Amino acid sequence: MAGLAAAFGSGAMTNSIDEIEFTEVILATGTNTTENHPIIGMKVKRAVRQQGAKLIVIDPREIALTKYADIWLRQKPGTDVAVLNGLMNVIISEKLYDKPYVEERTEGFEALAKVVEKYTPDYVERISGVPAEDLKAAARLYAKANRASILYSMGITQHISGTDNVKSVANLAMLCGNVGIEGGGVNPLRGQNNVQGACDMGCLPNVLPAYQPVGNDEARAKFEKAWGVALPATPGLTIMEMMNAAHAGDLKALYIMGENPMLSDPDLAHVEESLRNLDLLIVQDIFLSETAALADVVLPCASFAEKDGTFTNTERRVQRIRKAVEAPGEAKADWEIITALSNRMGYAMPYTSAEMIMEEINQLTPSYAGITYGRIEREGLQWPCPNTDHPGTQYLHKDRFTRGRGLFHAVEYVPPAELPDQDYPLILSTGRVLYQYHTGTMTRHSKGTTERYPENLLEIHPNDATKYGIKDGSLVKVASRRGKVKIKAAVSQRSPEGTVFMTFHFREAAANLLTNPALDPVGKIPEYKVCAVRVEAA
Repeated sequence: MAGLAAAFGSGAMTNSIDEIEFTEVILATGTNTTENHPIIGMKVKRAVRQQGAKLIVIDPREIALTKYADIWLRQKPGTDVAVLNGLMNVIISEKLYDKPYVEERTEGFEALAKVVEKYTPDYVERISGVPAEDLKAAARLYAKANRASILYSMGITQHISGTDNVKSVANLAMLCGNVGIEGGGVNPLRGQNNVQGACDMGCLPNVLPAYQPVGNDEARAKFEKAWGVALPATPGLTIMEMMNAAHAGDLKALYIMGENPMLSDPDLAHVEESLRNLDLLIVQDIFLSETAALADVVLPCASFAEKDGTFTNTERRVQRIRKAVEAPGEAKADWEIITALSNRMGYAMPYTSAEMIMEEINQLTPSYAGITYGRIEREGLQWPCPNTDHPGTQYLHKDRFTRGRGLFHAVEYVPPAELPDQDYPLILSTGRVLYQYHTGTMTRHSKGTTERYPENLLEIHPNDATKYGIKDGSLVKVASRRGKVKIKAAVSQRSPEGTVFMTFHFREAAANLLTNPALDPVGKIPEYKVCAVRVEAA
């Protein structure tokens, strides 16, 4: 992962969306692409149908992409590291890896090979349920391609082993020489429209813009000089750490922008207690969300169509947005609200336009230095773009990795934090559907999307439904160690036996009342994808 820090540390795709359509093999793991990223899903389908690409899908659920897959590895939830290590075991033992690439461009191979040695197909089958012969076939298909692209999303990251999962994906790609080539790469698909841009601009607790570490004296000095302030050298808190600090009374005030933790964070009972324990809660949003309803102050902001600026998408492309309509009432662009608050609090922010802010970004953010409004008037540019003569970067790590050599990480399989037992015999996994978006703050105001998917459903396998006396369409109770909800059952074979699935879009049956707040020790991301529940007829 360190060898791919510029991309994986930021969650950015190493390659471009268009390249997906013209690669030889696509490995999609932990991504329900057609529902969560429908444009990219279309590219995948077109690659298979029109360009003859081969598709490997690794997913416990029967997602739409499995219809197009040459090989579908249906692993038990939370066993991704074992499956990925198993693929590498086959590739190394059968000498299918790219030996010149590994020798010339990477380090740590011996340690990786030693760890994956025990992850034989039979051993992996016992852990994951993936048939040994299917694992071998997938490994050979991926390794023998001249270029192969890996797509992943939150099905990989939202585990206590999320960082290990990402490192394993990177290991697999480097092992076969698929990083730094057109049509290859490791391509995480971002969950929201500008989450990439937010991270690029330093909206993470441990970095300044362009992923310059807060602990780096030289980087910090540059920003201190530009902003005329002293900056802390130690990282701040992540979202879940903030909630825990608020719950303990150590964090007194919280300013939330465009986020709805009262539906999106795990263990919602704990989240509500934490937010109510604050002395001051400020929420800035375009609708009165469940979180805004708890706020002491609500600041109404403009939507994407009501402001100027840029968004950076999942392929690192910085694109212009332009004001199309006036914002209603007193709503203002986010930057205008922040600037006005700062000026009133005694720190002068002299910005008068979004373009003026972009000019400062050009000066302080090396990867954005050449991305000016003039250059992206008609078409966006992909960072890194270090100067105004640079065309932007289609794919990363072409000749060398950021750190020089790509570093393999030897990773062992660790089971999920909470597994089924006698009291809670089923695994709950969560996700999204095409017709609703995130916490429904926007899409549930839309008549069309609400007609297509009006309520939350619990997807349950027919054998489990029979076992617990549940009929399709009937009301059921779902309980975990943290809470319980009532929800309508959808009996279906999409989820495997022993596993149930629900979305987190609906406050009436909020999945995150149930989910486990156990965190990945490095990324501090909660384990949304695996927790133990019981289901009974209501």
